[in-house]
Amino acid sequence: MRYTILLHYPEPGGDFVLDDEAMAAGQRAFAAYAQTLHDAEVLLSGEVLQPSVVTTTLRMDGDELRVQDGPFVDSKEQLGGTFVIDVADLDEAIGWARKAPSIAWGAVEVRPGATHVVDGEWQPNA
Repeated sequence: MRYTILLHYPEPGGDFVLDDEAMAAGQRAFAAYAQTLHDAEVLLSGEVLQPSVVTTTLRMDGDELRVQDGPFVDSKEQLGGTFVIDVADLDEAIGWARKAPSIAWGAVEVRPGATHVVDGEWQPNA
C-alpha cells in the first residue's frame, strides 16, 4: 500500500530560525532518513519543497482562473516535503513516519494514496 508522509515545518522567522550549522545537521538527518527508507526498499520518492513564500496557488472562480502568490492557507506551518513509501499497512507507515527528523519541530502527516500514475496511466492503490 502506498502512503505519503507529509512533513510540516514552522514558517521561517520569529522563533524559528536556522543557522548554517542547524541547516547542515538537518540535511544530514534527512539524507540518513532517506537512505534508511531506501535500504528498507520502501521508498518510492522523496521531495523537499521550496519555502511557501514562493508558492503559487490556482483556483477556479466560476469560469475565471485566479492565481494567487503564496499558499492558499495562512498558517504558521508550511508543507516542507514529502516521502512516498510502499508498505504493508498504516501501522508500518506510522512506524516510518515517526522516524522523520522533522517530527521534532513540526507535524508529520501520513496519508494513504488513492491512485497514482505509472507510465502516464492512473493506477489504483493496492
